[in-house]
Formats: sequence, structure tokens, C-alpha cells
Amino acid sequence: MASFKRCAVYCRVSSDERLDQSFNSIDAQRESGLSFVMSQRAEGWVAVQDTYEDPGYSGGNMERPGLKRLLADIKAGKVDMIVVYKIDRLSRSLADFAKMVEVFDKHQVSFSSVTQQINSATSTGRLMLNMLLSFAQFEREVTGERIRDKIAASKRKGIWMGGPVPLGYRVENRLLLVDPQEAATVKWIFDTYRRTHSTTLMVKDMKDQKILTKTGRHFCKQALYKVLHNRVYLGQLQHKGQFFAGAHEPLIDQAAWEYVQKLMTKDGEENTRSAWSQKAQAEFLLRGLIYSPEGDLYLPVATQKKSGKVYRYYVHNKKVNSGACHSDIPNQPADLVENAVTEQVLDFLRSGTMLNNYWHQIQALNPGIPEPQAVVLILQRTANIWDTFFDQIKRNIIRSLVERVTLEEDSIAINWRTEGWLPLLETMKPKTVGAERLEMEMLA
Repeated sequence: MASFKRCAVYCRVSSDERLDQSFNSIDAQRESGLSFVMSQRAEGWVAVQDTYEDPGYSGGNMERPGLKRLLADIKAGKVDMIVVYKIDRLSRSLADFAKMVEVFDKHQVSFSSVTQQINSATSTGRLMLNMLLSFAQFEREVTGERIRDKIAASKRKGIWMGGPVPLGYRVENRLLLVDPQEAATVKWIFDTYRRTHSTTLMVKDMKDQKILTKTGRHFCKQALYKVLHNRVYLGQLQHKGQFFAGAHEPLIDQAAWEYVQKLMTKDGEENTRSAWSQKAQAEFLLRGLIYSPEGDLYLPVATQKKSGKVYRYYVHNKKVNSGACHSDIPNQPADLVENAVTEQVLDFLRSGTMLNNYWHQIQALNPGIPEPQAVVLILQRTANIWDTFFDQIKRNIIRSLVERVTLEEDSIAINWRTEGWLPLLETMKPKTVGAERLEMEMLA
């Protein structure tokens, strides 16, 4: 008698439509799979008790709870054979399927389809699997192209094709229809900006008047800028950088729109705070890491004077989003904060005692990490050549070690990371730039 093969039936359907019916696609796949397993009883096939199903999940990726559970059980040695209705139920991506095959081979698991006479235990079956999966991926990509082309064609005709509905409108039958109450808010924003030129004053006024966003939140300056820049209010729709006449009613006329755009351009030129460019933000060593004791994030702001000199600060987010009057927390000079944090990081790198205090946590969260003595040596050498690193390398090291920086009234507190250490140590392996610098430092 043939040895037993524990068979797991896997079912998937992309759309969640009709899943509430008494007998749906998932049920049909499951029933077919179990029947197929029973037909192979002479070969020793036995269905496992557990079910592996992903209703409403795409086959274009592996982010599926049922599939993850199946792969975990395969690794745990609970499954010998996988049965699906069609191979595209398991995956529509050739790259993902290749990853699955590696897991299958490693744990000696075979694969079979109910409607396609394929068994991955044979070389012919493997060839057919790859051919059919290639066609499945091709079909998915062609379908995606058709959908994208349809969206582009619909937008060229002025049809709303989804996404967050702009303030001032509601959607009905793929058309933007004016919401009178919200439309009044949009017109107020444009008219008030034309009069005051100040989003800071507008934020305060809107908070006092309890004027809220579409999601029920208070307006911040960034939300106002998004409204003022949104060409939907001019009667247009955007698609990949191009603008088309929409089928909806505009809320702002051309003259008012152009006047506001000129005002914002002029104000932007007069305003020396050019902090929101990608370049300026990238130059901040601690971007996204600094918080107040209350948990409010500090944002990077760079001010360039007419002389060309640049001043960098970390600014309490309420000042940036709502205006200076909404926070009395002083701006923090970036150089002073970054130097103070860097000194603490270097002390951490140099101090074997400090590392030992966190070693049990680090070891638990980073399986396979070298012995503490080796790690201490690497970190100490890193500190010794710190000044030779490029700024990007310094940022990467700090973000590997620091989880959060809290600016207290008269001190700076650091929460250290205890996971993600292996990538940091990896940069110091032989034949890496970091390793070469270490060797040069040792020979000096």
C-alpha cells in the first residue's frame, strides 16, 4: 500500500463579490479539491483537517493570510501535497511561484491541480507548471494594461474614476456632483486667501468657526495648500501629469484660479522658508526621529536668507501645520540637536558596558548575531572612523541604532533600537566599504 500523503486544499478568489451566497466559488473549489483527493486514495492521499482559503485576495502577490498559514504548516512538516482547482489560484506571479517552489522543494512537498493534469513531482509536470504560470502572469499583466487604458480613456472623457473625493463634491454614477455646503467652504478658502494671503490666519479662523475637512478634522496649512492647488475646482481631472476637462461643474472661475496661483508663487518667492523641498529635508540627520515629551513630532525646516546662508531648525509640528500661534515650544537649532545626539550615539558605539545592558534584548530580536565581544569591536571601530563616513552612511547608522529622540526641557533622551542590527553589522563585512575603512584605520 502506498505511503500516506497529507494533502492541503488551497482555495482563492480575487473578488469578494457573491461570497455571501450559499454556494460560492470558494465552496466549489474546496469541494472539487476534496473530491480529487478522495479519488487518489489508492495512492495514499489523505486530506488534512485544516482549510486554507483566501476569499477576496489577489493572486498577484503573497500577502494572503491563508497562503501564509499554508506555507507555515509546510515548513512545520504538516503537509506533503498541495491541491488547487487551477494553478493560478495559488499564484499569478512567476517570481512568487518560484519562491514557493523553493519552499516546496526544501520540505519535499508536491503540487497538483484538479483541472490541469499536472504533478510537480515529475519533471514534465514542472515544465507544464512553469508554462501555464507564465500564461497566467501574462493574462494578469494584459488585464492590468486594459484597466489602466480604460481609466485613462475615461478620465479623458471627464469621468471620475475613483480616489479620495475632493472637498466640495460627492460622487454619483462616476460623476462629481456639487455638495453645496462643502462647495461654500471651498469658495471661502479661495476668497479668503485672495484677501489675506495667509494660510496661518485662515487655519485659526477656520478652527474658531469650526470649519472641518471632509474627514471631520481641523484644517492645517498643508490641507489648505492642497485645496488651493487642486485643479478639480477649475473643472479639470488629472491623469499622470496631464489635465483634461472634467464632466463636473467647476467651483472656481479661471480668473480667480490664476490670481490665487500667482499669489502663492509670489508668496513662495518672498517666503525664505524653502524647507519643503526634497533636498532640504534630506539634509536633516534626525528627520522623523525627534519628538516632544508629549509625543508631538518635530519637523525639519530650512530658512535661506538673501545672503544665501541657510539656517536649519527642528520645529514643533503644530507651528508648521497650524501656525506659530498654536505652539509656544521654541524652534530647536538643528546643528546643536544633531551634534548632541551624535555624541550619545558615539558614546553608545564606544561603550561595551552600554551594549551589554541591552544585549539580551538585542540577541532575542536578532537571531544569528555574533558574540557580544565581536559586536563591541565592530561598533568601537565604527566610532573611530565616524568622521570619514558620508552623511548618508551616518544617517543609516543612526537610524539603525536610534528609535526615538525626545527633547526634554534641559536634556535629550534617546530610545535605542534593539532589532535590525544585522543589516548594520553587514556593512562591516569583508569586501565592503566599511570593512576597508576599518582595515585602514587599524593599519594607521
